[in-house]
Amino acid sequence: MRTFDLSPLFRASVGFDNLARVLDASTRLDESHFAYPPYNIVKAEEDAYRITFAVAGFSESDIDVQVENNTLTVRGKAAQDDKDSSYLHRGIAGRSFERKFELADHIQVTGARMENGLLHIEMKREIPEALKPRKIAISADKGTKTIAHAA
Repeated sequence: MRTFDLSPLFRASVGFDNLARVLDASTRLDESHFAYPPYNIVKAEEDAYRITFAVAGFSESDIDVQVENNTLTVRGKAAQDDKDSSYLHRGIAGRSFERKFELADHIQVTGARMENGLLHIEMKREIPEALKPRKIAISADKGTKTIAHAA
């Protein structure tokens, strides 16, 4: 188990305490946690992202997508198996799942759609106008300024 000491980072920054939580959570997960269902994360454009899940056997009503406190949660509830069926081989996993993704600030989920057994979740970075860089005009001062010194 690796541990990271992030205290030097936090001595020189403000508001990055969420980063420590994300890093801590990622070190506690094993690879089997990410095995089902398989998914891709794609950077579609400069400020657009897509997560695609392979969800064969699930319908739109079986899947729940939520965003709360910068956490995207995708849950799939498996339909009840037909108890009368006798499988000779069962290669299509139909178990329930839950996946959580930490979203960076200003990432908004813009939509989700099912297509050919794939669940596509679209996201976009939307930076508020107040945080965008802005140009400050420089005016020429034709007069001279004097600074009065207190005596």
